[in-house]
Order: sequence, then structure tokens, then C-alpha cells
Amino acid sequence: MSYDDLRSYLAALDRQGQLLHVTERVDPEPDLGAAANAANRLGERAPALYFDNVTGFESARIAVNAHGSWANHAIAFDLPPETPTRDQVREFIRRWENFPVAVERRQDPPWAENTLDGAEVNLFDVLPLFRLNDGDGGFYLDKAAVVSRDPEDPDNLDRQNVGTYRMEVKGTNRLGLQPVPMHDIALHLDAAERRGEDLPVAVALGNDPVISVVAGTPLGYEQPEYEMAGALRGAPAPVSRAPRTGLDVPWGSEVVLEGVIESRERELEGPFGEFTGHYSGGRNMPVLRVDRISHRTDPIFESLYLGMPWTEVDYLIGPATCVPLYQQLRADFPEVRAVNAMYTHGLLAIVSTGRRYGGFARAVGLRAMTTPHGLGYCKTVIVVDEDVDPFDLPQVMWALSTKVNPARDLVNLPNMSVLELDPGSQPPGITNKLVIDATTPVAPDERGHYGQPVTDLPESAAWIDRLTTLLAERGGDR
Repeated sequence: MSYDDLRSYLAALDRQGQLLHVTERVDPEPDLGAAANAANRLGERAPALYFDNVTGFESARIAVNAHGSWANHAIAFDLPPETPTRDQVREFIRRWENFPVAVERRQDPPWAENTLDGAEVNLFDVLPLFRLNDGDGGFYLDKAAVVSRDPEDPDNLDRQNVGTYRMEVKGTNRLGLQPVPMHDIALHLDAAERRGEDLPVAVALGNDPVISVVAGTPLGYEQPEYEMAGALRGAPAPVSRAPRTGLDVPWGSEVVLEGVIESRERELEGPFGEFTGHYSGGRNMPVLRVDRISHRTDPIFESLYLGMPWTEVDYLIGPATCVPLYQQLRADFPEVRAVNAMYTHGLLAIVSTGRRYGGFARAVGLRAMTTPHGLGYCKTVIVVDEDVDPFDLPQVMWALSTKVNPARDLVNLPNMSVLELDPGSQPPGITNKLVIDATTPVAPDERGHYGQPVTDLPESAAWIDRLTTLLAERGGDR
């Protein structure tokens, strides 16, 4: 089944034993951030957390860690919670092939039950805000789907973007928003500001689990996120028209904010504990003015903890980063077998590929850095042979330790673009990038001595099955 809203997804997590309802009274700070942080340390079956007894809030309903384990990620895609990570990525790839799936337009969205307009707008009246980390410069919305359109082609829904961007609450109706230059909303804002216009936006909070995934997926500029959501859900994504901006927003959202990013306005935003495991400093960022709030009765506020990896954000965007890179590389190089870009939002990527000729693997690594995601994120790309599983880190470490000669197998690219949040960039947004060729040389590259590899015995595969059966039988005897 596909989930049309956050509530049905939380109910599914509960049925599978993956939702922990914390009934005792907690303080918004530091308890909520600390609990979300702690949940990320509980392993691959960590539950989502639900709080409804929070000091200082009369009727707060707060969900954290909804995607924060491989079990939860599997349930989001209607897979058994024990589905291995590799299989989740393979299923993601399989469903990707169904793109595009047209949206389903629905009337009477639940978020239209209550409305605040104009002078009535007050974010603090609707959202139970709290800081995630003690060094954060303010309250943040960090798991919203932000919708915008190309102002030079506003009727082209292929240029309607749905993305996730951190937003700092700056007042009752103001948010600071960070549009990374490589992201589509930055292109939309640049076009609007060149025209001297504000950029209309809608911010959807508390969404169904697949919308949260696609909002963090690096799609092409004219690949609509809602149509990708339909492919990944296995059913059309339900959307409704936001009344003030005319933008399409998820039908099942808990809260919808409508307003504009004010043209050429900038205010100090930050710091914030980021996915890199470091605080980002304060920078001048665009300002979003909220003109209308629509929300469900007693809305659930969903927040995402991020800090020192692994945290929920790594589970949320891990496969969503691997699969687009895989698809984009395969379009040019069908020899590519798999991509593992799970680590720190793809700042490190591992690519498994066949080789046509000497130097081919390096070309694949360079291409990874010029994909829409790689331009801003892929800082180090490790390329391994097609028989090395990039998700099996012992195999990758073997390739690095035996296939790499630093004198010839490192391609160092100076003065390349990277997102400013990378703490190693200097100045912010500029870095050297590195391709590590950990593949076996092929002609005309004749380096090294790789003529006699040790391979598994032909009988090994049958013995794996045999030993697995014996272990299962022994477990049943206990």
C-alpha cells in the first residue's frame, strides 16, 4: 500500500513495532533533540519517536526519526522491515524505471481545515518549535517540502520543484531559507530577482514518507518530483492546489505555509548543526515571508535530527542519492554496475564499473562529479571493479589496499565547486576533488601484477546455502 499522509505512515510504523510513543512529560529543550539524537544510536531497527506531552505546549504532537533506520525506510516503501539495504536500493532502481507517473489531483485536502491569513499569521501559534542542537542559532524547519516554479515558465509543471532546504524561524511570519546554488530553487530565485520580482513558494510540513524522500532526491531540472513520487509509491501522488500561490502541494500535509521569498532581501541565518557533523556559520540568506498558514486540526509537527552521522537524514537521503547517480552514470556508461553514495550526502561516492580500456574508470569517476548532484557534493569518488560490491566495505577496502598506487591512481582536481557547508572547503564553496582509481588496469594500461587473482571455489555458493540451512536448524533446536 502507499501512504497518502504522515499519519497513515506513523500508524504503519506502529503496527510493525517501529513507533515508540513517549508518554512521560519532556522538556522541548534539550529532551526532544537529545531523544532524536539518541534514537539514531540504536541501530538499524531504531524506531520513530512520538511525543504529545511536552512542557510549554498545550497540544503539541511531535514526530521525529520517522525515516531514521533501514527498517523504517523499508516500511516507507511498503517493504518488509528486515529488507537489506542493498535490496532497498535495487527496489528503488526498479521503481525508478516506472517514472513518470502522473499526479492525482484531489479536492478538500485535510490541511485546509484551518486557515490563518495576513495579520493572523503566527508560526509560533501553530508549530511547537525547539532547537535540535544547543549551538543552533534558532528554531529550524528541516524536513519540509518547499515548492517553487520557474518564474520565466510558470505554467510548465515540469519546472515545478519540490525540495528540502533548511529554514530558520526569524519571526512570526519570516523564515530564513538556504538555497544551495546547485539546487533548483536557487535557479528559480535567481530568475525572479533578475526580473525584480518576489518568488512565490509553498512550504508543506508533515508529509507522506515518499514525498520526504523525493524532496531530497537530486533529480534533473525537468524531472517533476511528484511524478517520481508516483513511480516510487506505485500509485499516483495526490496533490492539491495551494489557494494563495497556485502551487501544487501534497494533499496529505499537516501544515502548508504560503508566501514569497522577498526579492534581493538577505538576513543573517545560522549557525546550524549540519549533516556534515559540524556547525555551519552564520551567512546572509534569502528571507521567506509567510502570508498564509493552512493546517489540519491538531497538526503533527515532524522534525528531523541531523548532526554527527549517522542520523535520520543519512537514512532519508542515502538511497535517494545512490539511485540518481547510478541512473545518470548508466545513461553514459552502461558498464556501471552499482553506486554507493550513502556517506555524508554523497560527499564520498563508490562506483562499481566494468572497463572498456585503460583510463576508462577515471572517466566514470569524473562523470560522477559532473552529475547534477556531483557538481555540489561528490568530493571523493572511489571507482572499483565490477566484481567488487560497493556496499561491502571490506571488499572496497581490499580494492583500495591492493589496486591503488598513489603515484598513478589518484586524480586531483583543483578549485572545484562544492556546497559551502563542506567544512573542508577553502574558501567556502571551493575545494579540490579526488578520483581514486581502485580498478584492475586493462590494456593499454599495463601497470601492476594482477594476472593471477584468487577466486571463490565453484562449490562455495552451494556451501553458503548449506551452512545457512544448518545454522537455521540449530537455532530452531534451542
